[in-house]
Amino acid sequence: MWLTRPLQERSTQVFLGVLFAALVVVSALHLFMPEDSALYVSSYTVTLLGKYLCYALLAVAVDLVWGYLGILSLGHGAFFALGGYAMGMYLMRQIGDRGTYGDPILPDFMVFLNWQELPWYWHGFDMAWFAFLMVLLAPGLLALVFGFLAFRSRVTGVYLSIITQALTFALMLAFFRNEMGFGGNNGLTDFKDILGFDLRTDATRLGLFIATGIALAIGYVICRGIVTSKLGRVSIACRDAEARTRFLGYRVERVQLFVFVVSAMLAGVAGALYVPQVGIINPSEFSPLFSIEIVVWVALGGRATLYGAVIGAILVNYAKTVFTGIMPDAWLFALGGLFVLVTVFLPKGIAGLLHKRRKAETAEPTPAQEATA
Repeated sequence: MWLTRPLQERSTQVFLGVLFAALVVVSALHLFMPEDSALYVSSYTVTLLGKYLCYALLAVAVDLVWGYLGILSLGHGAFFALGGYAMGMYLMRQIGDRGTYGDPILPDFMVFLNWQELPWYWHGFDMAWFAFLMVLLAPGLLALVFGFLAFRSRVTGVYLSIITQALTFALMLAFFRNEMGFGGNNGLTDFKDILGFDLRTDATRLGLFIATGIALAIGYVICRGIVTSKLGRVSIACRDAEARTRFLGYRVERVQLFVFVVSAMLAGVAGALYVPQVGIINPSEFSPLFSIEIVVWVALGGRATLYGAVIGAILVNYAKTVFTGIMPDAWLFALGGLFVLVTVFLPKGIAGLLHKRRKAETAEPTPAQEATA
């Protein structure tokens, strides 16, 4: 089966082993170490690491379409945000009469804006299964409609990138409006619990961290399954020689559309896991700058590797956490400088450097070979 093939790869086994080892170590240090120990992992750190893993899953989704399909999407922040809003709507419905205004149906911001009834598109989000389904369907349907129109028209290259960026910018402007019914500028916040578990407890935060790690593992395996299958080989052919692939009889637009939709749905899952850990979702997640930043993660980690995207997302966001505390005004300059340095000296990213070193070590002659020579 195409989904079990990646589990036989050495690189996938190493990636999953490192990921699950990290989940176990962080969980153990959080649960069993005393708080005054230098090895203790605080609840804040657990949440921060969970946020990094959400970004890693988002980076894998972008690498799937950019690295293996050749589509530079500058709008994946929109799919991430849509998944986040679907989860945020569910969390808002779970508040009930515990809100500031005590309305059992309407969220606080709707009461403040004098809304008289719940909009039709909010119905159903009081049920977990419906909300989780929307986490996949909302970004998936948007990607399906957008991709169908774009790929059928054979929009490619920089033009497609600009259109994806225009899409996320348009959604950002729309969600900023109070009339949309999504909280306007403030977005959705003040969440209480998820699936009956209090979001403010350490156990729930740890559970979300573990769930995010499992989602990253599943998303990685799905992407590896795609790129190692016949579909993946056709995707690479579309990336490297689209006209020749069409000449051979392949329906390129169908391949592009399928991979694009899968990528969007993975981004939506990342957004849905991000919201309960961070505690807010607002229109800033639609910002085109955020989508560009995602591309930087993938470029720094190594395009068309998947695990490189994970490395890039975690390292860049860790650096962001550190540098925004040390020099908040100069963080963007530091990120730009890092991107330039990697582009010049490591054109294939950090993963390319690791691959080059591993290849060099493999090529070194053994003592037996030297003696024979």
